[in-house]
Amino acid sequence: MEKYNFAFIDEHAKKEIRRKILKAVSIPGYQVPFGSRELPIARGWGTGGLQITLSLIGKDDVLKVIDQGSDESVNAVNIRRFIKATTGVAVTTDTLEATIIQTRHRIPEEELTEEQILVFQVPYPEPLRLVEPQETETRRMHAEADYAKIWVYLYENIVRWGEITIGARYPVLVNDRYIMDPSPIPRYDIPKLNYSRTLFLFGAGREKRIYAVPPFTKVLPLEFEDHRFRVEDFSGRSCALCGSTDTFLNEIIEQDRRIFTCSDTSFCSKRRENPNTPKSLINKER
Repeated sequence: MEKYNFAFIDEHAKKEIRRKILKAVSIPGYQVPFGSRELPIARGWGTGGLQITLSLIGKDDVLKVIDQGSDESVNAVNIRRFIKATTGVAVTTDTLEATIIQTRHRIPEEELTEEQILVFQVPYPEPLRLVEPQETETRRMHAEADYAKIWVYLYENIVRWGEITIGARYPVLVNDRYIMDPSPIPRYDIPKLNYSRTLFLFGAGREKRIYAVPPFTKVLPLEFEDHRFRVEDFSGRSCALCGSTDTFLNEIIEQDRRIFTCSDTSFCSKRRENPNTPKSLINKER
């Protein structure tokens, strides 16, 4: 790959993306438009997150790529292979060894540090798309902090179903200002965004948007006083491989029976070797 520029993207494009990242970090939760580049993968398969990673990665970085917690899915393997081929950086499956983690739809179980960056692949960055189809109108609503429609949508959910039925992409309020789409992570991972020590970067290549949650930023799910936000309940279930009862579990049908395994394959592997391997602490409102 010596005929390609380091990390594939040209340097002018990297500078532009870095400038947009700085703006996104300065205004937590705000969606910053950027010039999304063509990459040798289809839009919708992680080009937004990939462009952020390629713009930030250096020769001394250690890369980890996961897809819904797994290091070995098709998406994770091919993105990791592409980045390694165009940079030569070290890659790992160990969460704590990585300096840059690119993820699709999960936040790792182990607590991340201030030395790490978590880059999200985002298919749909606009949280108000549930209630407003026009881009010009959603821009106005964000500018004026006019979020009445999304609150009405949540209220109608409760009236119709008795609870808020949103699973992944649960909307959050960042720094008491912008409502943000946290990418299709499960509700289980939402509390990990609140006052985390790690920089979270979100990239949507098809929609041409970058946004961020800087370290130690207040991030709270939308909820009502009498209908509180709740995460998925795995009570009475455990991982069939490591026995964990405090992790996010995937349901698998195997020979006409249901079994559950840890979504985070790296953490599951560590728990099999050491059942006392610690996981991240949920960050409470401060």
